[in-house]
Amino acid sequence: MSAPPLRQNLRFTADGVDVYGYLALPPAGTGPGVLVIQEWWGLTDQIASVADDLAAAGYVALAPDLYGGRTTHDSDDAARLASEVPMARAVGELSGAVDYLLAHEAVRGDAAGAVGFCMGGGFVLALAAAAGERIAAAVPYYGVTGDDEADFSGMRAEVLGHYGEFDENASPARAEEIAARIRAESGAPMTVHRYPAGHAFANEEDHLGTYDPDSARLAWERTLEFLKARL
Repeated sequence: MSAPPLRQNLRFTADGVDVYGYLALPPAGTGPGVLVIQEWWGLTDQIASVADDLAAAGYVALAPDLYGGRTTHDSDDAARLASEVPMARAVGELSGAVDYLLAHEAVRGDAAGAVGFCMGGGFVLALAAAAGERIAAAVPYYGVTGDDEADFSGMRAEVLGHYGEFDENASPARAEEIAARIRAESGAPMTVHRYPAGHAFANEEDHLGTYDPDSARLAWERTLEFLKARL
């Protein structure tokens, strides 16, 4: 595992603990807020680059570091690190990150967006369920939750999901089951987009050998359109 990434540039308190993260500001200096939630690799350069891309599109993007500076490109290490951040703890820290983001002087609006990948995609769904009106747009990339990990009755966000047809970890079929639960419990809509790709198809670091640039590009275009319409 590497030393704490140099991309960390802030610290805030969330759920009673100090959390580090990476904040990217738009060229105009202000904009709607969007949370970027890491994969199980940690707050890597790839996740920071997503925040940079969102900032370039006009958003104030915050990527909290749920591993306290630890990153890895080894699947066994990633599984161990992920096991140290159970869903309840993650949602608590991410909820605090939403509070920090919405209170930031550069952020416009009373609600934020959230974009997450893999593990972070599941956290996006659980966070949106817990945050109520504070999250207006949720975008999970190949992320799912367990049946007992989220109560969706409080969700007010619209959800746009991106899933690979060949993904055995977070299948489109599982995403559709979650979408049906969200609609039944909260009435909130979830759209599931399917791509001819596997898991982590949008991660250009390509640790799993599944990066698909065409699917990644289309998913990103849809993400930006979705956020623009709702924030």
